[in-house]
Amino acid sequence: MRRGFTLIELMIVIVIMGILLVVGVVNISSSQVKARDNERQGDVTSIASALETYYTSATATAGASTNYTYPSLQLIGTESTLLPDLNSESLTSPNDPNSGNDVVAATNNTFDNPNGVTPKPSASRDVYVYQPLQADGSLCTTSSQECRKFALYYFSELDNNVHVVTSRHQ
Repeated sequence: MRRGFTLIELMIVIVIMGILLVVGVVNISSSQVKARDNERQGDVTSIASALETYYTSATATAGASTNYTYPSLQLIGTESTLLPDLNSESLTSPNDPNSGNDVVAATNNTFDNPNGVTPKPSASRDVYVYQPLQADGSLCTTSSQECRKFALYYFSELDNNVHVVTSRHQ
């Protein structure tokens, strides 16, 4: 009567378990990347929606003769005041949820070129870049300027590219 397993049987079982473990870890890693990208996209969509609400409600409260505008770069740091309907969790990136506000100001006006925006979102710099522009295409830096459009830039880990969400009112 034979009792127990042979050494070869045990090695085959260990190899099969190792292969299954590797496949499982790879699938979990890709799922985490997809989840972080989905969170970034959702955050940027929420911020853009709050900016669109600001665009329509700020004008409605100021009077019909006021031109529609988006907030200038002075928005940075005051998002919860200027955009009260925005969930504060949308302002933090998924890679560092304890970092606080991860929305930063653009320092150039390359509106049509997501890879040319400065600062550039990347895997090492997980931020959302806000870029308001005037009608002439120059960067809208002060609240006295009329910001006619905006772009929000974010980095995607899946394709290693910077993506942009633009204002509805161009």
